[in-house]
Amino acid sequence: MPLPQKKFDHTYTYADYLAWPEGERWEIIDGKVFSMSPAPSRQHQDISREIEMQIATYLKGKQCTVYYAPFDVRFPDYPDQPDDAITTVVQPDILVVCDKSKLDKRGMRGAPDWIIEILSPATSLHDLTAKYALYEKSGVKEYWIVDPANMIATVYLLQNNAYIRTGVYGKDDTIQSTIFEDFSVNMGEVFVDFE
Repeated sequence: MPLPQKKFDHTYTYADYLAWPEGERWEIIDGKVFSMSPAPSRQHQDISREIEMQIATYLKGKQCTVYYAPFDVRFPDYPDQPDDAITTVVQPDILVVCDKSKLDKRGMRGAPDWIIEILSPATSLHDLTAKYALYEKSGVKEYWIVDPANMIATVYLLQNNAYIRTGVYGKDDTIQSTIFEDFSVNMGEVFVDFE
């Protein structure tokens, strides 16, 4: 059954989300629905794959795990909130989780430690505003926004419950993760095919 016309006065839940057709990508933030269509571009996928591979290689044999979209992350309003009543579920492009108790068969429940979103024309405003606010409020420690059009990445770190921008990095830079002090992402390898 297709998703009905968006109703701005309606609050959607994870129960609604689970009833929508497979193959369609949607996110819900505070009960409001956001389409994740069309599918990401090839460039978006290349960037995502390269960053995910660098992180996965580093994390092999370690406590933390990297996941990539589509992967559901549910943000309950309070600890014992039933899944079907949750009004926020998103699919970050890349995420790292170190607390395995947050993982379950549906994805994860609670804030990842690190999220990377890759901007695309259909979702860039959503990533820069609604998701930024959600991740900050929910306690995501490190948030990177990668902009393929300008070949830059902006890094935000959570300090005193608010994000501070620690840098904007280009193709010639290596970005040091703050979560993992001995790991960095080589942006030259991320943007290698985009000249």
